[in-house]
Amino acid sequence: MKISTITRHLESISPLALQEDYDNCGLLLGDPEGESQKALLCLDLTDEVMAEAVKNSCNLVIAHHPFIFRGLKKLTPAQPETSIIVAAIQHNIALYAIHTNLDNTLQGLNAFVLSKFGVKNMRILSPKAGLLSKLAVFCPIEHAGKVRQAIFDAGAGHIGNYDCCSFNLEGEGTFHASEEANPFVGEINQLHREKETRIEVIFPRFLENRIVSAMVAAHPYEEVAYDLYPLDNAMPHAGAGLIGELESPSDEVQFLGLVKKSLAIPVIRHSPLLGKLVKTVALCTGSGSFLSREAMAASADVYLTADLKYHDFFGMEKRMLLADIGHYESEQGVKEWLYATLIKKFPTFAFLISEVNTNPVHYF
Repeated sequence: MKISTITRHLESISPLALQEDYDNCGLLLGDPEGESQKALLCLDLTDEVMAEAVKNSCNLVIAHHPFIFRGLKKLTPAQPETSIIVAAIQHNIALYAIHTNLDNTLQGLNAFVLSKFGVKNMRILSPKAGLLSKLAVFCPIEHAGKVRQAIFDAGAGHIGNYDCCSFNLEGEGTFHASEEANPFVGEINQLHREKETRIEVIFPRFLENRIVSAMVAAHPYEEVAYDLYPLDNAMPHAGAGLIGELESPSDEVQFLGLVKKSLAIPVIRHSPLLGKLVKTVALCTGSGSFLSREAMAASADVYLTADLKYHDFFGMEKRMLLADIGHYESEQGVKEWLYATLIKKFPTFAFLISEVNTNPVHYF
C-alpha cells in the first residue's frame, strides 16, 4: 500500500491545517508514493522504537510527537535526531507525525481517553476561530441543485451536527457577452437577464481549493461569479480540549481512582478535594495548563491534564478540582487510537503497536 494512502486517511480525520503554528505534523521523512508493508504505531519516536521498527520490518512509523520539532542546523552524533534519521534512511523507513492536529480534532485522542471514564456528550472546550470561510455563488435556477450538491460533496455546508447547510436566494443577474465569449445563455453583444440563485455555504478554509474546483466544474457558466469571505466564527468541531458529562455523578476520590486505574498512573497530583460530586469532566491530554480557566468557566467539576506547575494549582477558587495525570500517561492511548482508526479502514494491513515504554519520567 502507498504511504500516502494511509496518511491521507489520517489527514481526512485530523487535517494538517488544524495543527498549532509551532508544531511539525505530517510526513517528516520518506516518499509519500513509496510502498509500505507494515507500520509501527508509537507515542514517541526514539532509537529504541526505531530498532523495533527495523526488527519487525516496518517501513513506516507513525508517531504522536514529531521527532523533528525545531529547525535542524546540524546532523552530527551530538544531535538526538541524527541516529533516527540515519536509521530511517538506511532501512527505507518513512516517518510520520500526527500531533496537535489530532489534539484539535473532536473525535481524536481526547475523546478516546474520556470514553475510558464513561464520559458522554463530548464537545470542544476551546473551539478554534479563523478556520472558516463563506462561499456565495450565483448560478441559473435550474442548475442550482447540481452546483449545490457538488459543493456539499467537496466538504462545504457543515454546521455543528448538521450537513448540507446552505442559504438560497433567488434574484436576477445581468451580463453582456463580448465577441470573445462563449455564453451558456444569452447572445453575443446583447445585455442578458437571467433568473439566478445565490447559494451561500460555510466551509473549512483549508478545503477552499477543493470546494471552488468542484463548484466551477459543476457550474454551467463560462465565467463563474462567486465571492469568498473569511469568517471569525469558531469552528465547533475543532479546537483544544474536550468537556463532557458522566452518566451518573461520582465521588471525587472514586473518580480519581477510576482515572488512575484506567490509565495505569502511578500517582496523580491534584488540587484540594472540594467534597463535591463529579459530573462534568474536562480533559486536555499532554500540556494543558493554558485551558484551566476555560475549563472552570465551562463549569467543569474536574479538569484533567498534565505538566502543571506549582502555581497552576492556585486560583481555582474552590470551584473545580484540577488534576495532573502525567504527560505520557495521558497520551499513551494514541497507539490504541491509531490502531483502531487504521485497522477499521485497512483491515488487511499490518499495523503493529509499539511495545517500547518511552516515558522518560520515573517514580520512586
